Amino acid sequence: MIKPIKLIEVKSEIGAGTRGASMGVDAIKIAALDFGSPFFKKFKTVEIKNENHLLLEPVVHDYAKRIKGIFTLNERLANELKNTIIKDHAIPIVLAGDHSSAIGTIAGLKMAYPDKRLGVIWIDAHADIHSPYTTPSGNMHGMPIACSLGEDNRDKQVNKLDDETIEYWEKLKSLGGITPKIQYSDLVYIAMRDFEAPEEFLIKRNKVRVFNLQEIRKKAVERVAIESLNYLDSCDMIYVSFDVDSMDSRISSGTGTPVPNGITEKEAGNLIYYIMRSKKIACFEMVEINPTLDKENLMAENAFEILQKATNQLSHDF
Repeated sequence: MIKPIKLIEVKSEIGAGTRGASMGVDAIKIAALDFGSPFFKKFKTVEIKNENHLLLEPVVHDYAKRIKGIFTLNERLANELKNTIIKDHAIPIVLAGDHSSAIGTIAGLKMAYPDKRLGVIWIDAHADIHSPYTTPSGNMHGMPIACSLGEDNRDKQVNKLDDETIEYWEKLKSLGGITPKIQYSDLVYIAMRDFEAPEEFLIKRNKVRVFNLQEIRKKAVERVAIESLNYLDSCDMIYVSFDVDSMDSRISSGTGTPVPNGITEKEAGNLIYYIMRSKKIACFEMVEINPTLDKENLMAENAFEILQKATNQLSHDF
């Protein structure tokens, strides 16, 4: 049986520190038009109402910026994702602005499958495992993994939080009524290379599997994909989150936090091709395209080609 694919658009950037990621979804659509592709006519699509109006408001919570809006948005996303799976019997593909959307994506998967063990393949330059207690920036796109793990990392606390920040952080962690939603043993990082000491502490203490660039180049992406899936073999389902900053900063500047020494666009495409062949894939997410920082929409064009590879694999017999 081939399950239908449903696109969930999240044009939000309130979790990012650089403006423009909310335009990323439309940049991908423009790339599709430039390629003459009918991609966005092929699938049912829903857009999640965003909270971008908060960008014009003063920041109230320094260590979890716009956390109230982050909660509201991710609650909407989680409910939509759950309905996509249960009511529409579809596989969700999430196209989002900033990576804080992953909080709602993971929550929605667990709401739909509360008894299933969820594996995460996080293809990203960053670990995104800060909490409000450790964040150097307060930007919540750096917190979705910690939130999903129910991780505060109080051992490395540097920030003193106000009561309201704590209240909303606890609400975010328990979004969907389940916490933690994932385990360290069910997490794989690919191309991660930019992280702070509190994040490194958690990754080393919990022996998280990380495929760095040296290992990727030594083994090639097909082997990395196979090993990632084998590592998560005990999981009932797998969610793949692709941040475009996993690719090398020379490819395009079209993302808010570009990092050198990443994978190439060809490696990214092949990696996604091999990972998405698994029948355990329950959701694919693509984030952090920022056309305001780009030249000639290059990042969105690269992202669109990767997105096509992901959907083509999901469209095969399940």
